[in-house]
Amino acid sequence: MKLKRILFLTLLVSSLFTSISCSSQNKQKNDNTINKNKTTMGTIALTKDEFLKKVANYEKNPDEWKYLGDKPAIIDFYATWCGPCKSIAPSLEELAEEFKDQIYIYKIDTDKEQELAAAFGIRSIPTLLFIPMDGAPQMAQGAIPKKDLKKAIETVLLNKAEATK
Repeated sequence: MKLKRILFLTLLVSSLFTSISCSSQNKQKNDNTINKNKTTMGTIALTKDEFLKKVANYEKNPDEWKYLGDKPAIIDFYATWCGPCKSIAPSLEELAEEFKDQIYIYKIDTDKEQELAAAFGIRSIPTLLFIPMDGAPQMAQGAIPKKDLKKAIETVLLNKAEATK
């Protein structure tokens, strides 16, 4: 009986972790679900060339992080076939609208921009890169709930002492 319980709990925990993020090695493509190279409501799709101009030119400055933007940003590394990526996309769109004058929310399709994804060591998606105006960027993996994303925007990117609930 204990063995069955342990096996059940192990399967439950492992299924929770696999539902939170997708491995970049486990692809089932479905290109019709996330807009390609388009700005939707508020998020902005980036190519490698646009990244080098708007975010950071890591080719020119390989040893130093130098953010080029004029306001903080989040970069969503995603793939069109990734379930967790699809689940956080609406939250990112809503937050891009809510904070449109304060931050940028960029999206990078890891299938199309493999070199860029490799440069940042993206192995699991979704991966979010939080870029404050000052200081080093911070990464988070998985489908983060909207309230937690909002709190991270307010505390990490906008330096508000106490984030709203």
